[in-house]
Amino acid sequence: MIVSTCIVALVALLGPWGLAGGLSAGRIHDVADTEPRDVAIVLGAQVLPSGAPSAYLRGRLDVAADLYRSGKAKVILVSGDNRETHYNEPKAMRDYLISKGVPEAKIVEDFAGFDTYDTCVRARRIFGVDRAIMVTQDYHEVRTVATCRMTGLDATGTPDRSQPRDKVWWKGWAREFGARGKMIIDVISHRDPVLGKHEDGVEKALKAA
Repeated sequence: MIVSTCIVALVALLGPWGLAGGLSAGRIHDVADTEPRDVAIVLGAQVLPSGAPSAYLRGRLDVAADLYRSGKAKVILVSGDNRETHYNEPKAMRDYLISKGVPEAKIVEDFAGFDTYDTCVRARRIFGVDRAIMVTQDYHEVRTVATCRMTGLDATGTPDRSQPRDKVWWKGWAREFGARGKMIIDVISHRDPVLGKHEDGVEKALKAA
């Protein structure tokens, strides 16, 4: 009985890891080796009380800026949390990218990217994006690419690898055990994120000079 329980627990734990790894295999590259696509999507992360991006969010945005400057992406969709009036991840992300030389006309904001699944689904269903480069931390990239692919978005990944392997990084890595299980539940249940009307911001940004 104990052995059977352990086997079931092991399959439940490792199954999502294997699935995510399989769906993302061969699709995650650093900037120089990334296949060009029209859109890069940056997933949100903590914004400091000052309104500045945290170190982890800056790392993601620096990668996105590199993708734009190198011609790997034409438009950057910043997707994050803006559930409260005093907390606005997409605005902080936009302002930081502008400070790094990315034209404002090439940045589009998604204010309801509350988690990875929401960002993937909204990119396709609200912003009309069907192919994209996903930008997040290295430990998060595998799940991000897998989630997007399972929700109909043809995704590759270009990760931020600049963060030190400190307690924060290891905490993020450990969180993946539960998060990859949630990924399966979200995809199987076809959970609807916050949706709304179609937004043409990406289309307009691609046409902008």
